[in-house]
This record gives sequence, C-alpha cells and structure tokens, in this order.
Amino acid sequence: MQLNLEWLRTFKAIYETGTLSAAAQELFISQPGVSLHLNSLEAYTGHKLFDRSPRKMVPTEKGKVLYNFVLDPIRKLEAVEQHFHKSSKAERPTISLGMCFETFQYTLEEHIASLPFNLIIKFGEYPQMQHDLDNGLLDLIVTPQQGQQQNLVYKPFSKERIVLIAGNNTDGGPLDGLLNKTRKSEAAQWLKQQIWYSTAADMDHLKNFWLKNFEQHPDFRPNYIVPNICSIIRCLSDGEGFSIVPHFLCCEAIESGKIQLVWEGITPLENTLYFGTRKKTIYQNEIEQLQEIFISKWKEPEAMTV
Repeated sequence: MQLNLEWLRTFKAIYETGTLSAAAQELFISQPGVSLHLNSLEAYTGHKLFDRSPRKMVPTEKGKVLYNFVLDPIRKLEAVEQHFHKSSKAERPTISLGMCFETFQYTLEEHIASLPFNLIIKFGEYPQMQHDLDNGLLDLIVTPQQGQQQNLVYKPFSKERIVLIAGNNTDGGPLDGLLNKTRKSEAAQWLKQQIWYSTAADMDHLKNFWLKNFEQHPDFRPNYIVPNICSIIRCLSDGEGFSIVPHFLCCEAIESGKIQLVWEGITPLENTLYFGTRKKTIYQNEIEQLQEIFISKWKEPEAMTV
C-alpha cells in the first residue's frame, strides 16, 4: 500500500473541522469518501488517529503528532497549488463521467473534441457508478437506477423504450399469429426456441420485458453473449435471431431495414434515465454543459424526453 496525499489532506480537514461531515463539505466529497480516506490512512500508519464520538472527532496522541508533522508541508503544497492555478491560463478542469458504452456512443462521442474541459469516461455497472460518485471518483453519472446515498441527487431527463427486435431475415410470422390471438404463453414458448443475443453486463432488459409481458422469468439462456448492444445490432443486421434492447439504440438500423422491430409489448416498457450528481460540486458549470448535450440529443424524434 502506498501513501496517498489525499488521505493526508482529508486527515487535516477532519482535524481542523472536528467532524466527518464538515470535512466532507470543505473538500467537496461525500462523507463516506472522507471515512474511506481516514480508514485507509489509519491502516497505512497502523495507528488510530481519532477517537470517534457522536459530536466530534477527537484526535489521539498519534493523531496530534501526525498533524504537527504534515501541517506545514500540506500548507506549502496548497500554496503551490493556488499559485499554479492563478498563473496558468491554459488549465482545464477534468470531469469524470460514468455511463454505459452505448449511451456514450449515441450521445456524447461526437461532441468530445469540442468540450472546453478534460473528460474521463468510465463504463461499468450502475451500482458501482453510484458508489464511485458518492466517494468523489465520478462527478456525473447517467443511469436508469436511483441509489439511496444521501449525498447524491437524481434528476430525470428522458426515457428509453425497451423493444423486441430481430434480424431482417428472421421469420416472425408465427409469433405475430400467436400475439394477435393473445396466446401469450404459446408466444413465450415459441420465442424460447429461437436464436437469442444478449450482453454479459446487462440482462435486465430481457428479464424486465419478459416479466412485464409474459408474467414469468425468462428461463432460457441466450445463444450468443456479446460485449455490448451495438454488437448485438451488428450481429443481427441482415441475419436471424432476436434480442431485447432500447429503441433509441436500434432505430437507425430499423429505418435502414437491417433489422426489424418485432414487438413493443402489450404495454410498452420504459425506463427513466437520470443524471446523478453529488449535492455539492465545484464543477457545476461543466456538468451542466454535459447535461445539455444529453437533453438536446434526447429531444430528437427517435428519443422520448420526460
């Protein structure tokens, strides 16, 4: 384990403010993030640095010794940081953004070169993105799921409709006949016998669509597990097979005739998309610029805005 300067900065903030919450406000990170830094520093030093009481963090003797050692060096580093910030005309802030790969391609990729700030994109599962946002590792996430962290706020901005698609060489006639006769159980059984595509990262679209329309869990395994939804659409183009995906990601392929829209379900399944941010951030202007890009894109005809 290596010593992280941010642990010492957080330690200094706790020492001077007296509480984890006040330190979090001063550093513009979450309280769990402050706790994580402190726990990591205590593990690194091998000493308890504070006695935790309901109202105040009381430094131990080891904590007092450490504070006296690091106070002057940290102040000097902060002075250098402030001086550099004032003297640098070309400094650009860096924003960290969490989202799924397909949403990045659909919405943000074409705008990257024109952004007036640095951008780090992280792809992954939504619970981990929420955790990283709460701990200050991300500044903004785009997600269909809301977390329970008190330090985070979620703002709805659009909806995605989940649909059943197929390759344009797929014979969907038998399915149409069963659905027109409202023979749902037989339609579900017929679909289970077909070729299916899905992704390793996200089976929720298939599970939720199946539960909503057939009132049962999908008790079958897709034939092909590919990296992402864009791969599914490319595999299905001019081919055979089925998949369940967000409509906005496949509308161009449907319009060009490479794949076919088979069914939107008895009642369309829609997911609300949210911007997730921390309640306090020093990057509000940059975050609002990114949010405007997403909102503008989802106002186009193929997307449905809340």
